[in-house]
Amino acid sequence: MKIEKRGIILQFDENTLTYSMERDHQTWKWPKNYVPRMICEEGEFCFRDACQISHEVIHFGTGEGIHSRFKGFKKDGEEIPYHFETLVWIEEASGDVFFEWIPVEEEGLHVLKVLWPGEMEFDEARDDWYTLLNQEQGMMIPNTWPEELQPVIFDGFFGTAGGYMPWFGQVRGREGYIAICVTPWNAGYQAEHPAGGPYTHVSVRFEPSLGKMDYRRIIKYTFLSDCDYNDLCKVYRTYVNEQGRLRTLEEKAARNASVNDLIGCAFVHRGIKTVVQPNSDFFDPENPEKNNNLTRFETREKEIRHLHDLGVEKLYLHLDGWAQPGYDNQHPDYLPACKEAGGWEGMKSLVDAMHECGYIFGIHDQYRDYYLAAPSFDENYACRLTDGSIPKHQKWAGGPQSYLCATQAPYYVKRNFQEIEKNGIRLDGAYLDVFTCNEGDECDNPMHRMTRKDCYDFRCKCFEYLLSNGILPSSEEVSDWAVPSLVFCHYAPYDFMLRQPGSPKQGIPVPLYNLVYHDCVIEPWMMDKVSEEEDYMLYALLNGGAPYLIRDAAYPNFDGAFDGAIEKKLEEDIERCKVVSDLHEKIAKCEMVRHDMVDGNPMVQRTTFSDGTKVTVDFEKQTYVIE
Repeated sequence: MKIEKRGIILQFDENTLTYSMERDHQTWKWPKNYVPRMICEEGEFCFRDACQISHEVIHFGTGEGIHSRFKGFKKDGEEIPYHFETLVWIEEASGDVFFEWIPVEEEGLHVLKVLWPGEMEFDEARDDWYTLLNQEQGMMIPNTWPEELQPVIFDGFFGTAGGYMPWFGQVRGREGYIAICVTPWNAGYQAEHPAGGPYTHVSVRFEPSLGKMDYRRIIKYTFLSDCDYNDLCKVYRTYVNEQGRLRTLEEKAARNASVNDLIGCAFVHRGIKTVVQPNSDFFDPENPEKNNNLTRFETREKEIRHLHDLGVEKLYLHLDGWAQPGYDNQHPDYLPACKEAGGWEGMKSLVDAMHECGYIFGIHDQYRDYYLAAPSFDENYACRLTDGSIPKHQKWAGGPQSYLCATQAPYYVKRNFQEIEKNGIRLDGAYLDVFTCNEGDECDNPMHRMTRKDCYDFRCKCFEYLLSNGILPSSEEVSDWAVPSLVFCHYAPYDFMLRQPGSPKQGIPVPLYNLVYHDCVIEPWMMDKVSEEEDYMLYALLNGGAPYLIRDAAYPNFDGAFDGAIEKKLEEDIERCKVVSDLHEKIAKCEMVRHDMVDGNPMVQRTTFSDGTKVTVDFEKQTYVIE
């Protein structure tokens, strides 16, 4: 079966159920051995195993496509009525190709994954053939890359650190495509690249929502000629702008002018109280002195005044463990301010000192981890799976926890932040932990049933409440769904930065996220010189980000805070941060219009911003030039 429209030739093989797409005499097709299939609790079911299969070409007002029906499957020798359809069509206006998987009757099977559409054939040992993955800030994997791709974090689930944006792409020479997941809330990708190649395979999967496939799943392919990864990123930027989700810092500053005060700040990450419970996985019985520590508010105030005396002009303080329970304990019941550290009075003095110095103050907070030790803990408000179970673990300092159903999070945010305000604490910012790093949760409690898409909406409501009260919202990393509401983050690093320094890179670090969203979110960057061969300051400059002046690890050797970095005097750190801050002050609201490997060399990279600023870094020579 064959369709031609808008320069795209779409062909479908009714025997193998595979597709190929051709544009400008360049063909993209699925491998011959690919089999469309569903992974179910009852086993694996191939599309071709359906008892009734039919295909027809259909024409409609906005395009033309191939409509397929797959009805009835055999289970234990009996036919069950499970029925789904697919629609693969070319859009009249754009020439984009849409793949839609449509559930019709879900009786008889419990689907875990739909592995469709298939990966593209991409099997030549050429370094100008590369794959783009949105694992954290972004990576490019040439087909000849020497390192094997390790399992993607969060299993490549969109909306997590494993998929900041719901798309992937491939380029061969100057021909490429971008695959955008239009319905990303219960979807992810899987990718394979063996050491040395000679191929990279990547494809999408669709997962159930509250135990059912429930709604139409869509992925859109845009095919480009004479392109590179910059062009694919700009296709996606245009797409989110058309969806009304491209919210720039300029727009956010119009709503809350303190956004402008945050631009150009050096970031300081400090803590007050740490208590690691004996029933936490982080508890160290051999070194009990490492489990608990306390720093008074007045000590932090002295540090802040010292930084001011040293000439730090703009600074944001992110304060961990400021409340009585200690860091990562008893959330969401996290008040009052830590009494041993000086209580509300001591905390207010620190905040007042920050404002006196012209600095910005924000706190760490948490509305996902639901600790069993929290006074208000009630299992009825913990996320419940469809089988009735409630996930629990004890990884973090506070010990056993479940997950708070996000339908409840906005109520807790409002309750807690009003109480903070009553005690005279004027917050400039607040960090709501893990919201933009971890996947959305689902809850099957009929009192507050919540899909993953609902969860992202409730997380945004928390950000929006803070914004409405003049508090700039932050979270752990960045994610596509949060862009309209998020002002800044803890970091948006390349994936290798969260692994032990010196570990082999699994691809070439490229700023895919910033090529789309640089002018929408403020990103602080690690400034460690981790070895004589690697200085993270270069990445901060290349990405036009904000600098970390001080970054205390909440947990040792975790989240990219590793021992062994080359130590510098504080004055030298301040000087380095000023270079990055000055650049950030100039270009924070500018689009990153282009990123290049200078003369094709990935060790020399350049970014260009919409105001004409160019930043070139040489990772071999450890040098930079700002034009």
